[in-house]
Amino acid sequence: MKRKEKGRRWFLQAVRDLDDAKFNLSGERYNVACFLAQQAAEKALKAYLFVKGADEVWGHSVAELCRDAQSFDKEFRRIEGIARSIDKYYIPTRYPDALPGGIPSEAFDRGDAEKAISMAEDVISFVKSKLENEW
Repeated sequence: MKRKEKGRRWFLQAVRDLDDAKFNLSGERYNVACFLAQQAAEKALKAYLFVKGADEVWGHSVAELCRDAQSFDKEFRRIEGIARSIDKYYIPTRYPDALPGGIPSEAFDRGDAEKAISMAEDVISFVKSKLENEW
């Protein structure tokens, strides 16, 4: 598969994951909304890396993917703080043993989900602006 097509597919799924995060927010599934927001940001950055020619893109850390993207464009530093913050929603939103007590569905609230979605929107918007001339 060509790199641009692969990247386009990853980006489209990132957008869908963001939409699914919003759907889960409306259904008060806040932990799922947080996780899907993290996934949306992760997939958007992977899309960028694939378009830029990365053969293999490994890992789930949005912060690490953001650092990888900086090897192609130093402006990715601008979203590094967001990337670090959204990584917090990768494990504890899903696994009860990742929390000191309780379960993920009780630990995350509307504010968490709204914050995660906002961060994912920022990452997707930034990546989209970097890929506009690539499609």
